[in-house]
Amino acid sequence: MQIAVLSGKGGTGKTLLSVNLSYLAKNSIYVDCDVEEPNGLLYYKIPNIETNDVLTLYPVIDHNACDGCQKCTDFCKFNALAFILGKVRVFKELCHSCGGCSLVCPLNAITEKEKKLGSIKHGFYEDTEVYSGEMNIGEESGVSIIKELLNRVSNTDKTVFIDSPPGNGCSVMESISQADYCILVAEPSIFGLHNLNMVYELTRKFNKKIGLVINKASNDSIIYDYAKEKQIEILAQIPMDLELGEMNSNGEIVAKNDKFRPIFESILNKIDEEVQS
Repeated sequence: MQIAVLSGKGGTGKTLLSVNLSYLAKNSIYVDCDVEEPNGLLYYKIPNIETNDVLTLYPVIDHNACDGCQKCTDFCKFNALAFILGKVRVFKELCHSCGGCSLVCPLNAITEKEKKLGSIKHGFYEDTEVYSGEMNIGEESGVSIIKELLNRVSNTDKTVFIDSPPGNGCSVMESISQADYCILVAEPSIFGLHNLNMVYELTRKFNKKIGLVINKASNDSIIYDYAKEKQIEILAQIPMDLELGEMNSNGEIVAKNDKFRPIFESILNKIDEEVQS
């Protein structure tokens, strides 16, 4: 089973939730798909972690063979190729590595070259298997890294917890594409409501089973009213607690604490009941 944790913005509590749930679940896998700013390894401190490069391809033009027909530039919908001053120019940061330009070139003037897009780290923390992806600075998209991360856990019988990127863009869509259940995380404020609605609408388009966790819970009814209106089950309310905040800021797994463990245990139990129903 794959469980994706997502929110409309960063800093809402995605990693807090996904790390602690994966730790408690035992014999589980934690996958940090927030490849622009991965921080799961701040909690899962793994010595001698294995690191592998993620490579992608970009086109290289043989200008001696190219006759400037522009079939490649017409084909590319991502503007990674442009005909400038009589030559085809490559903007590899925009390339999606589809390989189409080399296929449509009638003169075989386009070959492909590898470049490093980012890396994937892998290791174990007690019973939890951990994957974390990181995109190189300056890259436009981390979708290829997320695909590689999810491909590595696609055939497991373990429960997979996906720490999704924030927002509702392409990287988020990729991270939840195969999820059996989505946990939405929100803070009780007007901004929190706006961000919650973003990811709620996304999960509706993907027809996912969902539940809601309210982080830094207060007496403000705005999120509760929204959940009631949309018929979203509230899985848990994580309190605004100084001790919890300090532990989380220090990169500690708060589910190890007897005071906070029941919150995360309750979430796991509710999800299990929901998925089985």
